[in-house]
Parts: sequence; structure tokens; C-alpha cells
Amino acid sequence: MNPKSYYKISALLTASGVLFAGYLSAVKLFSRTCPFNESCQYFLGYPACWFGLAMFLSMFVISLIGLFSANPRKIFPQSILAIAGAGIIFAGRFVISEIIFWQAGGHQEYQLIFPTCAYGLIFYILIFFLSWRQLKKK
Repeated sequence: MNPKSYYKISALLTASGVLFAGYLSAVKLFSRTCPFNESCQYFLGYPACWFGLAMFLSMFVISLIGLFSANPRKIFPQSILAIAGAGIIFAGRFVISEIIFWQAGGHQEYQLIFPTCAYGLIFYILIFFLSWRQLKKK
């Protein structure tokens, strides 16, 4: 895939992540409740969606820089890959804790079928493999 195509797809995926995590963050910030009647996950005392928003936003900015750069360098996909990898670990931890809670008899019903962290995890995985594929290409 040529670099411009990579950055376009990356920008679309990361923008989707920004919109999703941004919505979750805004609802939590302004209503002090988590959307979709879910229990809120916290990291370092703050809602996990705020960290997700920061990661998606940073990948989006890097994608835009790469897209509009006259000579995009390999450092941009490497940076996106690293952030997406961290996002996989971050969101994966919360998804695993939700699965453990569910298996232990917790009966959380999700309005979106799965916990919102699972959707963030899917975006991180897609972005990770897109970037890995781009870097693997010679």
C-alpha cells in the first residue's frame, strides 16, 4: 500500500476512535455518568475513556502529519504502531476484567452487546495491523 493510502485509512480509523472515545468522554465529563448504562472503568483515578481519547487523538494527529507531509518518514507508522500496541494492552486489560466479572456471576447487560472497551480494542487492533503491514512492506 502506498504511504498516502496508508495515512488516509489510518486517519479514518483513528478519527472514528476519536469520535467514539470523545463521545464517551464528553458524556462522562458533563453528566458524570457512563453512557450506555455501563459501569465506568477507571485508570489512575480517571475514566479509561479519557486515556483512550488521548491515544486515538495522538494517532490521528500523526496520521494527518504523515498524510500532508511532502516526504512521510517511517517514524510515523512506527509511532502509530507503538501507540496502537499500548492501546491493545490498555483496552485489553479492561475487556479481560469485564469477562472475569461476567464469568464470576456479574450480570452487566450491555446496550451495545459488548462493553465499550471491546470496541476500542477492535479499533486498536485494526490500526496496529494496518501499521504493522505498512512497516513490513519494503
